[in-house]
Amino acid sequence: MSINCSLWRDNSMSVKHFAFTKFSEVTEQCFLLFTLILLMFLVSLTGNALIALAIWTNPVLHTPMYFFLANLSLLEVGYTCSVIPKMLQSLVSEARGISWEGCATQMFFFALFGISECYLLAAMAFDRYTAICSPLHYATRMSRGVCVHLAMVSWGVGCVVSLGQTNYIFSLDFCGPCEINHFFCDLPPILALACGDTSHNEAAVFVVATLCISSPFLLIVASYGRILAAVLIMSSPEGRRKALSTCSSHLLVVTLFYGSASVSYLRPKTSHSPGVDKLLALFYTVVTSMLNPIIYSLRNKEVKTALWRTLGKKKL
Repeated sequence: MSINCSLWRDNSMSVKHFAFTKFSEVTEQCFLLFTLILLMFLVSLTGNALIALAIWTNPVLHTPMYFFLANLSLLEVGYTCSVIPKMLQSLVSEARGISWEGCATQMFFFALFGISECYLLAAMAFDRYTAICSPLHYATRMSRGVCVHLAMVSWGVGCVVSLGQTNYIFSLDFCGPCEINHFFCDLPPILALACGDTSHNEAAVFVVATLCISSPFLLIVASYGRILAAVLIMSSPEGRRKALSTCSSHLLVVTLFYGSASVSYLRPKTSHSPGVDKLLALFYTVVTSMLNPIIYSLRNKEVKTALWRTLGKKKL
């Protein structure tokens, strides 16, 4: 069904209302995708909320590692809630429109939670580096105040960068078409609807994405490089196993998150295609957020115990 953009322009002839493209004209396909995404969304929302609640309500988990994990779970809740409800509505309803203001708001919160997660994962890697490489100084270097400041910096950087990016994108005029060839208001598909030559805007977005993804990733690589060097010289096999065990969950989450983010935002423009971009979007907005609580709960005995206590059950 074609959309008449002329109905959604203001007096300056700039588009002020958008609509997401329909996934498929086949109702059964849309309903199947709706069901799958809804199930993954509920698992993600429930899992991340339970982990955050279990950590905050169990004093034994009031340590730097779990403080950051609780923040990560809250970021995942916000991350998924910023885009998935509207995505689900667009799959099964003809009401696929979104206002200029609504689109800008969605982009801001999506970027806020995504960028904050990049830096929070780096803070978590620094925590593991300090615990393994400087255990005698861990209590002072990772005090509660330091952890709170690192979390605040992660959220603060995400807020400042996302606000700047959103303002930069939506200061442009949008002449049409008004259809967003995507499931939500992501940067590249919105920028594609702007008037005139947007090469400078695309370059600026790419530079910011590169800095926000690569700079914390390099910190993570450096931290784990030092961790690996420290583990290799450990004389105790049990010590090596315990050190690697505490890092394995975080490494898996980092791989999933940075892998999907890099493929999505750091690929050359010539290699982008709407179909591939939509599949990648489904992965990094739904699948990775669903897997994070599963990874941490399955691979961490303390988290599993806290979850059972939170649910009011005794550990089996």
